[in-house]
Amino acid sequence: MGSFVILSVLVCQFFYFVSLLNLKGVNGGWLDAHATFYGANQSPATLGGACGYDNTFHAGFGVNTAAVSGALYRGGEACGACYQLMCNYRADPKWCLRRSVITVTATNFCPPNNNGGWCDPPRHHFDMSMPAFFRIARRGNEGIVPVLYRRVSCTRRGGVRFTLRGQSNFNLVMISNVGGSGDIRAAWVRGARARSWAPLNRNWGANWQSSFDLRNQKLSFKLTLVDGKTLEFFNVVPSTWRFGQTFSSRNQFS
Repeated sequence: MGSFVILSVLVCQFFYFVSLLNLKGVNGGWLDAHATFYGANQSPATLGGACGYDNTFHAGFGVNTAAVSGALYRGGEACGACYQLMCNYRADPKWCLRRSVITVTATNFCPPNNNGGWCDPPRHHFDMSMPAFFRIARRGNEGIVPVLYRRVSCTRRGGVRFTLRGQSNFNLVMISNVGGSGDIRAAWVRGARARSWAPLNRNWGANWQSSFDLRNQKLSFKLTLVDGKTLEFFNVVPSTWRFGQTFSSRNQFS
């Protein structure tokens, strides 16, 4: 059993490495996957899922979102990443729209059922929002379609956003509207009274936490994306901040 788990993890890491090469332009090809859609209720409050985005419109993603299988989700690191998808017309001309392409943001996790399901490892699967799905597939198909996908850079409007939650010395920061590769590898915070950056730990999805009191001081953040790019966001949060507020920076990854 232990050997099977280790093998599954290694396979997932291999496929992720291939998709990262696509993002960097080393291999411009497309990878095979499958797609479904979930739910007819497209309230933006229902699309954030396991990544913790309360509202995908407020997060800067709109309705072009998808829950991704574990091979892509990577324990939440993929939250905010962008994927370009097209329905594989050669494999399914009946239900695929020809030459239709859409870019979606990963905002949720499609869990495995460990019984041969489409989201079981090492499969790559996109459970898309209904509006996104019917941009590439014909209406009337309530099942599954083959797709081709590749990692692409995220284009966002405005700067990176920081939503502050928690209480006293427990701080939970939701980071959204991230451009570039979109997926965050590491994050740091620095209060106005501090001399150095303090690392944030991923709590779940797009939410990062710290365990020291940051109240009543200006806050700066530093982010490193999976592709290695780093940006600093100085004094993006004023000293008068309160839990529950969102602050948008002027900086953005390209």
